[in-house]
Amino acid sequence: MGNPIRIGNREDLIFILSEASTLEHMVMCEYLFAAFSLKRGTGEGLTSDQLKTVTKWERVISDVATQEMLHLSLVNNMLTAIGAAPYFGRPNFPHPSNYFPPSIQLVLLPFGEEALRQFLYLERPDGMAIEGVPGWEAIGALPEKERGTGIVPEQQYFSTIGNLYRGIENGFSNLVKKYGEKRVFIGGSEAQATSEYFGWPKLTPVTDLKTATEAVEAIVTEGEGARGDWTNAHFGKFLGILNEYMEMKKQNADFAPARPVVPAYVRPPTDAEAQITDPLTGGVADLFNATYSVVLTVLSRFFTRGDATTEELRKLSDAAVQLMTNIIKPLGVLLTTLPVGHHLPGITAGPSFEMYRRPYLLPRREEARLILHERLTELSDDAARLAGSPSVPRELRVIEVTLRELAIFLS
Repeated sequence: MGNPIRIGNREDLIFILSEASTLEHMVMCEYLFAAFSLKRGTGEGLTSDQLKTVTKWERVISDVATQEMLHLSLVNNMLTAIGAAPYFGRPNFPHPSNYFPPSIQLVLLPFGEEALRQFLYLERPDGMAIEGVPGWEAIGALPEKERGTGIVPEQQYFSTIGNLYRGIENGFSNLVKKYGEKRVFIGGSEAQATSEYFGWPKLTPVTDLKTATEAVEAIVTEGEGARGDWTNAHFGKFLGILNEYMEMKKQNADFAPARPVVPAYVRPPTDAEAQITDPLTGGVADLFNATYSVVLTVLSRFFTRGDATTEELRKLSDAAVQLMTNIIKPLGVLLTTLPVGHHLPGITAGPSFEMYRRPYLLPRREEARLILHERLTELSDDAARLAGSPSVPRELRVIEVTLRELAIFLS
């Protein structure tokens, strides 16, 4: 079991919920990266039977990534329920090893044994003994340190995702005992994301201790299982894929379901990261990251609400789903087919999910409408520029049209 999470006031709870939002966000990126890396046809060296299995794996991992988006939304419902702003920030990959507790190490990996074991380690039920992935073990031990006065929130050293959320659950309970339920849940139901907008049945409003506890339970149950029953949880799904993968490798040592992908950067954060030198690949990578930034802006606007109308909220939620499904996914998959550059022969680029130093909040309706229309139009123009390159993949022309349609949709 992990260390107890101590939450003594609202500031502590906002801090640890923001930590949970960051973690869900980064884990989602890990799963998307692995899903994008999988091969898509028999022309890539797979038999028809192998392709069926690989397609199934891609669907399962993508579904888990979608559930991480649900968890991210539930965490932001918890934040806005206690009067805080939504939070979609996170460090860029590769993340600093000391950003999270030592047992939480996050990395973008293509599909394979290493990635699957990393996923299992992240999603392991609280209290389950499981070894970390070689090269990605806990960085050091939990530090022995004195807590401060309690007036400033401090990093909490949780051991598993489940340990973190049980601490959040207890934190809500403690604050209700301390302040009373009405004083804790001051955000109002109108500031909540629900299944009415995104279509997830488990996306329910958080308005009191009961619904906050239910939101935590939904997250933990999907990740590690209902109090230890992990068969149908994320942990069980990844374990099933790993067992199938290892059996197929045993039958055929040359079985390679993933493309030779590395996370690649137009502007590498360190000298150790792969730099994209191929012009088309660099353009697609920048378009991916710029679109990803718009997704975060749209989600921030949705959760901020402010003066948003019901019609605008529907448009924002629809646009977020369309951007992820019709732009981010095809761009991510396309990147994994494109070369990093001549300095890395045979290696293809994977998305880096780069974030920029900019605010994502757009609190007023008219300004939000103008800024989102302007930015999506710029992205469409950029896609058109890329689509004019020689031997350009057909996907870019479709993406150009979709971005322009979304710009009009949100105008």
